[in-house]
Amino acid sequence: MPKRNRSSYLEMRSKKVLLVDNNNIDQSTISEIVIESGHRVSTASNGLSAIEEIVRDQYDLVITELNLPQMNGLDLLKRIKEVNDSLPVILISAKAGVNEAVEAMKLGANDFILKPLTLKMIEIIASQLFNGLKTNMEARPEGRYTLITRNKEMDGLLRTAREIADSQASIFLQGESGTGKELFARYVHRYSRRRDRPFVAINCTALPETLLESELFGHEKGSFTGATGRKKGKFEQADHGTILLDEISEMDIQLQSKLLRVLQEKEIERIGGSGPIPIDVRIIATTNRDIDEQIKEGKFREDLFYRLNVMPFHLPPLRERRDDIPLLANYFIEKYNRIDNRDVKGLTEEATDVLMQMQWKGNVRELENIIERAILMCKGNLIEKKDLFVNERNRQIEETRLPFIPTVSLKEIEKKVIFQALDETNGNRTHAAEILGISVRTLRNKLNEYKERMAAQ
Repeated sequence: MPKRNRSSYLEMRSKKVLLVDNNNIDQSTISEIVIESGHRVSTASNGLSAIEEIVRDQYDLVITELNLPQMNGLDLLKRIKEVNDSLPVILISAKAGVNEAVEAMKLGANDFILKPLTLKMIEIIASQLFNGLKTNMEARPEGRYTLITRNKEMDGLLRTAREIADSQASIFLQGESGTGKELFARYVHRYSRRRDRPFVAINCTALPETLLESELFGHEKGSFTGATGRKKGKFEQADHGTILLDEISEMDIQLQSKLLRVLQEKEIERIGGSGPIPIDVRIIATTNRDIDEQIKEGKFREDLFYRLNVMPFHLPPLRERRDDIPLLANYFIEKYNRIDNRDVKGLTEEATDVLMQMQWKGNVRELENIIERAILMCKGNLIEKKDLFVNERNRQIEETRLPFIPTVSLKEIEKKVIFQALDETNGNRTHAAEILGISVRTLRNKLNEYKERMAAQ
């Protein structure tokens, strides 16, 4: 078979990209990045010139700035889809607004990303598009595993995730239930070189301890009662891919020891197996617990934590990223319009205000449930306050203080307030202590005091 020279090979694999940006500095910088990623680039400074280029020549991808003279990026996107519906389009902007992101979703943009673009981002996006794969942007309506955000803190976490995605480093994700830890893990996998290999998730709380070891490492036929055949564990299934150990802090301490050995030796052994099996997996672990407390109480191995905590991330709760609430609400409206065949256009201002004032103990998952219910209950084109069915228990904790009860001692009132704070935070001591204005140690001492008092009675 004759050898091709390098230039002809690059010509075959390179694609033609049209960059539309009226900022000369950005245009020059992004052009260099596109060329460095192995593709050819032409430029246009406005939407009219871009349409002329698309009609005159054949392009494989359009990257367009949102804010353009004469015709903005969304209008250009509409025109492009009229001319060539199959042409992939990426919108870029120094600052993405909620309305623009939602509109871009509706119009079929393949991605909506914030400047500055990096070489790695262009390479990943181009690779996905040019290999026939749909990109997964942070504000796209399709797909089960979508991250939606305009929050600066979350955006910073996602940027860091993209930067370290190709590394072998283990990742430890902390955050309350419903903050999107699994979505974040899938986001890392999607931007890594392992993206075409398996992503395997296992919930460490969903299985009894007796079955979890078999689920993780597999077993041989006859190794225990009920083992009627050989079974590959999740680690083998995830070989060369990514494994998510969800809520790892619930794992039995003995099994933690075996997991530590897997991390150290990069091999597993099936239950009843005759020898080790080498594995190559990226490990991402999550917890909704205060891991420092778990370590202090002897419930989680400190050496395992340091092995997993190479790249730590803490996902903020929804109450700390309230600027995402309207964007997420619109996303879920679009989602359940499709699922339930409805045509709800959005929320009234009053309904939006209610959502913005809530404390969101259940985070994004709770918001999704409320919007799904509201879609079903809504009688008009807009979701009203009454459609949300939000009871007073969901309001800010400052609005639900305990009434003064003169027949109860101060100690009892203190106890009621502490347990109310724990109830409001789903048992999260760190957040309960923040609400109460005390340290986690003081809260722990109070709880121990109540236990001792009960034991003495």
